[in-house]
Amino acid sequence: MKKLHILLLVGVAVAIAVMISFTSDLTTYDTIASAKQKEGTYVHLIAKLDKAQPIDYDPLKNPNYCAFTVVDSLGGVTKVISNKPKPADLEMSERVVLKGRMKEDGFHCDDILLKCPSKYKDEQAKGLRHPGSKQEG
Repeated sequence: MKKLHILLLVGVAVAIAVMISFTSDLTTYDTIASAKQKEGTYVHLIAKLDKAQPIDYDPLKNPNYCAFTVVDSLGGVTKVISNKPKPADLEMSERVVLKGRMKEDGFHCDDILLKCPSKYKDEQAKGLRHPGSKQEG
């Protein structure tokens, strides 16, 4: 074989190895039920805060502990445990994206992303216009 062929084969092998390493980091959005089946595996959950259940957060006792309950779109329910302070506006969020691992006692969350309602939602309900929108008249 020529040196060029060998270099091309090595380059292809390196490219395949790089692609495989990137795909191992990819995660998909899971339901609570599928996360329970993959206990210990890093997953992303999309859910809503269960506002009927209390949020366990006492910054004076432990500012790096927050626990609350979420419900996914299929009705699955789980306790979420975070070793970070409670996110601001958690109660006002429409949905939460949780990154972490399901364990026996609940979902242990590394990161919480809040999907908050539009700041214009209340204005639209009251019949107010967005800045810059054309007025009829």
